Amino acid sequence: MIKVSSSVLFCILLSFSATAESRSWPQWRGPDASGHTYDGEFPKEWGLSRNLVWKAPLPGRGHSSAVHHKGKVWITTAIETPASEKEKEERLKANEGLASVTVLSEVSLRALRIDPKNGKILKSIEVIQKKQPQWVHHLNSYASPTPVIEDDRLYLHFGAYGNACIDADSGKIIWRNSQKELWVMHENGPGSSPVIWENLMIFHLDGSDKQSIVALFKDTGKIAWQTNRSGELRENPQLQKSYSTPIIANFNGQPILISCSADWVYGYNPRNGEELWKINYGVLGFSNVARPVVGHGMFYISTCFMKAEIHAYRYEGLDKPKLAWKMIKGAPKMPSPLLVGKQLYVMNDGGILTCVDAISGDVEWRERIGGEFSASPTFANGLIYFSDREGKTTVIKPDSKLNIVAENELDGTAHMASITPYENSFLLRSEKGLYRIGK
Repeated sequence: MIKVSSSVLFCILLSFSATAESRSWPQWRGPDASGHTYDGEFPKEWGLSRNLVWKAPLPGRGHSSAVHHKGKVWITTAIETPASEKEKEERLKANEGLASVTVLSEVSLRALRIDPKNGKILKSIEVIQKKQPQWVHHLNSYASPTPVIEDDRLYLHFGAYGNACIDADSGKIIWRNSQKELWVMHENGPGSSPVIWENLMIFHLDGSDKQSIVALFKDTGKIAWQTNRSGELRENPQLQKSYSTPIIANFNGQPILISCSADWVYGYNPRNGEELWKINYGVLGFSNVARPVVGHGMFYISTCFMKAEIHAYRYEGLDKPKLAWKMIKGAPKMPSPLLVGKQLYVMNDGGILTCVDAISGDVEWRERIGGEFSASPTFANGLIYFSDREGKTTVIKPDSKLNIVAENELDGTAHMASITPYENSFLLRSEKGLYRIGK
């Protein structure tokens, strides 16, 4: 009898899933949350006068990525009504964090269905309206979490402001959930994207006041389970937040929900929220943004924000993950790592790109690309695409040294969202617009 390890079996299942839905990009970072796309003939070079299929304005502001399934393209946005100077001054008396924040009198959180042929808005659905919402950091938005599309339903998470499910064809709202048990003080705005697994919608709620991970029944929006973080945190509430997105992977024959919070990475049973293990970073890590990456019987995380490090944990064959190696220089606070074969590519916020041997942790090379980065990279056509905050996308070929294939610029507006592949093109989102790039 031929034995197949659980990690290999998981890769096979992921491969089958990606093939079955080969033209879908249903969630942030793609079908298996790796940042890898399906095979296609994606463009390497573009600009405002080259390989630009269309450019379309988006109402409001947002940092979420577009998702799509069976030709249905959706994205979220926030229509903002600024607070008066008097209101802003009064409300910011309670702000114990950073001063560089956006303060609103009202926000309308919306889901937009986009026509992929021309970028026109086919539907604009107001999902949630909130008066005097929490302030957000100037590098964040009220519509930063990326939704999930599954079959004919779109699942939306707007942090503490609420969750919803809408019919992806008609735009009809199926359910909403904004109950008090799901309220936290984000301080800097919502950031964590949701995960759909079996009959559940799973997300983080790690604020400065309370911290938990939550699962809703995806058919009804009712709470299935909510597990409070058990790890001891630092006294300062500003050091208790997290904005990371969890990932579910199969280790040792069972699904494990891997979740990064302030100071700790946790493993949960996704079916019931049971905490299976937790590991302290050993450094000051909070306001996590990067999503974990899985491969080679291991997972890789960024500790974010004050003392950013990359930690690699071996898990397959072990009862509890064991630290295999760490990278203490050049780690990102916001962009997620990208695993390509046995190479882990890490772009930090300041434009330094590091290629690491994913097994040993040895640095193969490190080069300065330049720019400032928030978006996570995408792997397509055997190439890696890194988009910075000004809309410049650097394309490299995985190699034993830095091998730049192209450098592409648009109009210099703020780009915070990760690239979404669509057929043989890319959807790039700025704060106020959407671009389709194709040959």
